[in-house]
Amino acid sequence: MLQLDPTVGDLEQNCHRIANLAKQAEEAGAVLGVSTELAVCGYPPRDLLMEHDFVERSMKAALSVPTNLPVLVGTPIPAEDDRMLPTNGVVRAGPPSTSITGDEHSRIVAEKQLLPTYDVFDEARYFSPKNRSGLARSVGGLTLGVTVCEDAWQSAGLTPSAYAQDPIEHIAGWCRQGVAIDATVNLSASPFHTEKFTTRLAVARHAASVLNHPFLLANQVGGNDDLLFDGRSLVAWPDGRAVIAPSWHEGVLMVDLADPDSCAWVSSTEGDALSIGSTDLMVLEAGDDGSALVDTIEELTNAVVSGLADYCRKSSIHSIVLGLSGGIDSAVAACVAAAAIGASKVTGLAMPSRHSSQHSIDDAVHTAEALGLEHRLHEIDAMHASVETVIGDVLSNGHPVAGENLQSRLRAIVVMGYANANGSMAITTGNKSEIAQGYCTLYGDMAGGYAPLGDVYKMDVYAMADFFNQRAKAEGLPAPVSDSTMTKPPSAELAPDQTDQDTLPPYDLLDDVLRSHIEGGLNADDLVAEGFDEPVVMDVLQRLERNEHKRWQMPPAPRVSRRAFGQGWRRPLASNHDWRRPG
Repeated sequence: MLQLDPTVGDLEQNCHRIANLAKQAEEAGAVLGVSTELAVCGYPPRDLLMEHDFVERSMKAALSVPTNLPVLVGTPIPAEDDRMLPTNGVVRAGPPSTSITGDEHSRIVAEKQLLPTYDVFDEARYFSPKNRSGLARSVGGLTLGVTVCEDAWQSAGLTPSAYAQDPIEHIAGWCRQGVAIDATVNLSASPFHTEKFTTRLAVARHAASVLNHPFLLANQVGGNDDLLFDGRSLVAWPDGRAVIAPSWHEGVLMVDLADPDSCAWVSSTEGDALSIGSTDLMVLEAGDDGSALVDTIEELTNAVVSGLADYCRKSSIHSIVLGLSGGIDSAVAACVAAAAIGASKVTGLAMPSRHSSQHSIDDAVHTAEALGLEHRLHEIDAMHASVETVIGDVLSNGHPVAGENLQSRLRAIVVMGYANANGSMAITTGNKSEIAQGYCTLYGDMAGGYAPLGDVYKMDVYAMADFFNQRAKAEGLPAPVSDSTMTKPPSAELAPDQTDQDTLPPYDLLDDVLRSHIEGGLNADDLVAEGFDEPVVMDVLQRLERNEHKRWQMPPAPRVSRRAFGQGWRRPLASNHDWRRPG
């Protein structure tokens, strides 16, 4: 299983990475390699697929991967009719064999049947579905059933609605008719969220049970835009045993179909290969879903770091700048940036105003020094006073928030000035809870190219801070997030003695309401029935509704929850939804 971290659109580099992993697999004794979904062009290619030439070049590149090992490669396949969309398919690359001729069409072994259009997926926009499961005969001495990502999920009943066909059942029917199939493989680009692993494992186990032979899933790893892919390629046997590859690593899962104990992991030798966290295989017995072996906060932290690391690498971004306020969010964002690209490439800017406390300045310095970041101090009072001489009468006679937001926008000028002058990317530091409630300033603290904490709830930011501190202490390093930052009341410090809880519920309560609504789908009635106070529910939901215009303008954030703001959140911008409960 070639657990690949492709860059969308970079056909040449992706083919190189496939070939490199195939070579490592061959040297380790493999007879066949299986790539991830659309490995040759990267997933998701989005509207690149509307370019006819792009699909043609992808197909040609997939068939020409320079490898001695037979490899099943995921690629878009041109439509036979110009009036039709391409298909999401699998071709066999590698040296000719007696069973595979040189004709390109004969080297297509499977085309995706089930095209998801829910959550972050929009595959019916780009592809035509097929109605027959794939079969690769005598490839590396094996005969394999071949499926692509969603094709495996229908059988387990884990799609939002039923499709008209079941690819796993198709292959099981062939087996019942006497077709000798050694295993079924699945080329996958299954996006990450913190609950996805156990679901994906259940899909694989169900498929292995239905097929009565091993089911192998090669999953993409790394970040592409706002989507993350955790890897964790796996093999499941009909008796429920399973072996899972590491998350957040590019490499090869070596699978012996007859012997689970012989499975092994081979890390990629690419110099820029994603490699975050442990490289240990997870070996599970029947009935063990592996959840007890996964630290949720560690996984969340590694996911966010991976997302920022890959976004920078694939966008040729070599340095980062951010505002360091001394608060919990900027401290954790700085930790993420340092882990993603190296502390020496991160600049933290403290930009105190007349309302900033000395402890906040001290806490920002502590984080910068503990991480080894370049740190600069720029007081904004002179800028603030200058603008007030121009529009002071407007501010004094207007809404008080306008004066507060001015400070945030002045800081954005400094941050973006540093970013532009140094060829760096500014990152924002806001978390999901605050973004949901509009506690963020357009063209102020929302100004930046990437929002690493944009899908992380506030209480999870604290948990990530604790994780970074514990890891630093274990390595004999100072904790990057100070005790003061961890314990002081959260505040934007845009007004005297201001705290977030002046106008928001306590963050643990706020997070529960938001998670129950955004991810759990509970409406106002449901939330009240769950025991939340009605005034709190109404205030939170109305704030959520009023601030959709800000989320339409936020930078991309790595998706780590079941439902993130972005592709999977398509709320109307101009709306007047009434959250009041009937009666």
